[in-house]
Amino acid sequence: MQPSADATPQIAMTRGRLLRILGVGFGLAVIIGNTIGGGIVSTPGMIAQHLPNPWLFIGVWLAGGLYALLGAISIAELGTMMPRSGGQYVFAHDALGDYAGFIVGWSDWISTCGSTSFIALVIAQYSGVLFPNLAEHSTATALTVVMLFGLIQWRGIRWGSGVQNVTSLLKALAFVALVAVCFAMGGSTAASGSAPAPIPHGVTLFVAVILALQGVIYTYDGWTGVIYFSEEVRNPARDIPRSMLGGVLSVIAIYLLVNLAILYVLPMSEIAGSDLALGKAAQAIFGNNGDRIFRTLMLLSMLSAVNACQLMATRVLFAMSRDGLFSTRAARANSGGTPSVALLASTVVASLFILAGTANEVWRDRVERVLAVVAFFFVVNYAISFTVVFILRRRDPDRLRPYRAWGYPWTTGFSLLASLAFLGGAVKSDTRNSLYALVLLAASYPIFRFTRWLASRA
Repeated sequence: MQPSADATPQIAMTRGRLLRILGVGFGLAVIIGNTIGGGIVSTPGMIAQHLPNPWLFIGVWLAGGLYALLGAISIAELGTMMPRSGGQYVFAHDALGDYAGFIVGWSDWISTCGSTSFIALVIAQYSGVLFPNLAEHSTATALTVVMLFGLIQWRGIRWGSGVQNVTSLLKALAFVALVAVCFAMGGSTAASGSAPAPIPHGVTLFVAVILALQGVIYTYDGWTGVIYFSEEVRNPARDIPRSMLGGVLSVIAIYLLVNLAILYVLPMSEIAGSDLALGKAAQAIFGNNGDRIFRTLMLLSMLSAVNACQLMATRVLFAMSRDGLFSTRAARANSGGTPSVALLASTVVASLFILAGTANEVWRDRVERVLAVVAFFFVVNYAISFTVVFILRRRDPDRLRPYRAWGYPWTTGFSLLASLAFLGGAVKSDTRNSLYALVLLAASYPIFRFTRWLASRA
């Protein structure tokens, strides 16, 4: 028997409705657009510093890709059986109740708003190099980017999805072109590099792998993008699995090609510790024009990521609101199918993050900590979603499942165990940042009670 969760959207429909107009093309675009952003620029240098060996370096990227692929196989089942917009919050709320749903929704919303602000600040920094007149106005530039995409999305999902499709296509083409040029014209610099750094062993190697995986998982995050729009997809039973699997495989291919291209152009010693390893590779190929070409590529890349993050954050808050876990006003959608109050709240929070990160030096010093904390949140949410697959298979075996996870229970079990192992390793090897994440999770309970109180008064 189908659960009563379907009754909740009917309440929201009286205040406005989401439009069911999206297809596989948008699903692929939002996954590629949301996943491939600033992470692929900053993390290769960090990973090479932890694992200064080409095989370990590529192996970590393969491990992250496998985790994403197996995770997509499992979460696609939930997305098709609960075709409601709102991301992983929907699954946790359906299976585990209000508080578990709130934890997932709260951490997802805050993390996505934070990602929006981080990407917008990087856009501002790159713009300041390409256009020197903007160099002293990084805060204003970042705020303008966020607000511009907010205005576009205010017009409706047709505008938001159209921008996503175009910017993601340009991003994918630009990365493929850069990789092709690296393989066609590179190679000599890497061959003449200095001797590689020694490979860590034992406990040191274990810690290095966990720290590297934190960056990789953050960089891969976004592969769930289409489930934030499940009830806006025309045929969720068919299009959600196709979008998720196609999107994940596309991202894995692009990431592996980008990192192999970097290794082909640069020696490991130059990659390790570099904030912009891909930029260094472009400069080795194009000379003085390399930096400008690279920064232009990244601007194209990150514009689509900002649009995707704002679209997704809006849907999380919309879903929580119509379930009574936030202001019911945020459960309203305008005539274009945009949850306008939720979009406004998400834009304001992203803007506050930007103002908090105005000092560029302070922001750069905190990047690795932010990556670690956000990666912890992401994996907690994944672990909850994988657990939900097991719970619902046992509790509701007859529930309609248009798509069933391939290889269940082994694939889902592996994903869950990998998530728990990562979290355990993170707590052991990166205790400080893990404690920050756990404190933020603990702070969710009083916020949960407060929002419930506000909703009851409304």
